[in-house]
Amino acid sequence: MSGSVRVPRPLAILAGGAILAGAVAFGALLARGTGGGWWPVNGHGGPWHMGGYGGPPGRMGPNAVTGALSDALQPGDAGFVAGTPDRPRVVYLQAGPGYLFYPSEIGVARGETVTFVVTTMGPMVHEFMVGPAEAVADDREGTPEIEDIGMMETKTLTYTFDGPGPYAFACHAEEHYENGMTGTITVVG
Repeated sequence: MSGSVRVPRPLAILAGGAILAGAVAFGALLARGTGGGWWPVNGHGGPWHMGGYGGPPGRMGPNAVTGALSDALQPGDAGFVAGTPDRPRVVYLQAGPGYLFYPSEIGVARGETVTFVVTTMGPMVHEFMVGPAEAVADDREGTPEIEDIGMMETKTLTYTFDGPGPYAFACHAEEHYENGMTGTITVVG
C-alpha cells in the first residue's frame, strides 16, 4: 500500500485509548463547567445553576452529558435568591458556535443584579450587549456591552434589571444580529 503508514498494534491500541480517554475527559468537563454551555455555579449556597439550551424563560435546558434538566431555582421558584449588587447571581452564556446564544432565554427577578459570564465557542469573534430590548435592537450607544470576545475567550458584564422590561441581549458583530444572534430576558415578579 503506497502512501500509508503501518502503526504497530500496541501503539494503535494505546493511541485509541488516549483518544477515548480524552473524549471522556472532555465530556466530563462539559458537564462540570469549562465549555459547551453547561457551567455549574453554586451561586448563593443553593443548588447549581446550569446553562444550556433554551426552554421556558429562565429555565435552563438539557445537560449535554446526562440529558437532565437543571434543578436550579429560578426567579419565581420558592426559595430562589435574587442577585444583589454586592452578590450578583451568575448566569453563564455561550456565544456560538454560529449565530446563537445558549441559552437564548433567561429569567431575572425585578431589581436583580446579574453577572453574565460569556464564552465564545467556535472561530467567530462575538460581542454581548444587554439592556432594554429597544436599545439592544438599535445597538444604541451607551448600552452595556462586551466587545471582541474571541474563540474560547470568556468575559463578564454585570447588569441590574431595575426597570419593568422588556430586556434583551444580542451580538452586533458584523451580520450576527441580522442572522438571529439575540436573546430575551423575562422579568419575573
